[in-house]
Amino acid sequence: MPKSIFRTIGILAALLMFGIGAAWPWARVPIITFVCFGLAALGLMVLMRAGQVSFGHAMYAAIGGYATAFTIRTFPGIDGVVAIAVGVIVSVVIGAVIAAFVTRYRGIFFGMLNLGLSMVVFSLAGKLYGVTGGTDGLRFERPSLLGIAMERGPFELTMVGVALVLAVILTGAVQRYFESASGQIMAAIRTNETRLEYIGVSARAVFAQGYVLSAALVGLAGALLTLVQSLVTPESGYWIRSGEYVFIVILGGSAHAIGAFLGAAVFELIKQAAAIYLTDAWQSLLGITLIAVILFAPQGLVGWRKRNVKATLPREAR
Repeated sequence: MPKSIFRTIGILAALLMFGIGAAWPWARVPIITFVCFGLAALGLMVLMRAGQVSFGHAMYAAIGGYATAFTIRTFPGIDGVVAIAVGVIVSVVIGAVIAAFVTRYRGIFFGMLNLGLSMVVFSLAGKLYGVTGGTDGLRFERPSLLGIAMERGPFELTMVGVALVLAVILTGAVQRYFESASGQIMAAIRTNETRLEYIGVSARAVFAQGYVLSAALVGLAGALLTLVQSLVTPESGYWIRSGEYVFIVILGGSAHAIGAFLGAAVFELIKQAAAIYLTDAWQSLLGITLIAVILFAPQGLVGWRKRNVKATLPREAR
């Protein structure tokens, strides 16, 4: 499928989501939530490009969220955009420190190391009540955006626009990263890392760079969601949230970066529908969906669509 089609679909979908948010105020927070989950899944997709799965990457959403909340509470009157930037920077710095040692490992060891670290972050966030607010989390007053103070309605609509613009830009940027030399090296780590070392390429260095990029994207997701909710809690870094990010990537597929947002949209729709019709069994519905995707679309929704489009083309056009 031509790249321009994905680009067009992404832009049209963003415009549609903004229109829905403008028409129905109740839809604004769910839209922002799905976009933030998509950004986090996009970060996880960077690691899965190298064949590595992190079961604890939600810790960067918590780190980005708490850094944003701390900034707003410590510096009253600070702009929300600055607070988001601080959240991303803190996520990048901590991600770089963690990358220095977790990128030495592969497979289940890599996944479990991240899970262990995320549980440390979750425990600290829940127990350091005087600093983090404990299980109640940190609340803060709604900040201005670009120097403009807004009421709740306009603020949420503006955040919808900001989140959608970031989603479109970052989807294109990550897809270009996948197609770049670094992205190709990440893919080669999955298939034959030893061969990379033989030709003089430092697979670990490239993987560490990808890890930091992943931390930045997940941290941004956490910062955005924290800002719109005016609240951050330890649950944002819990292992179940990390599992949801993995679920979204599997659901959407990693054949194209847009799969992260397609998966997030379907995931959020399933959760919203289940909350209405299957209140006590929404996890079962998610499980059935995951099994169906693995059986009938092992490459995710994007990979399934690309395969079907290719199958309908004449042989000479493939």
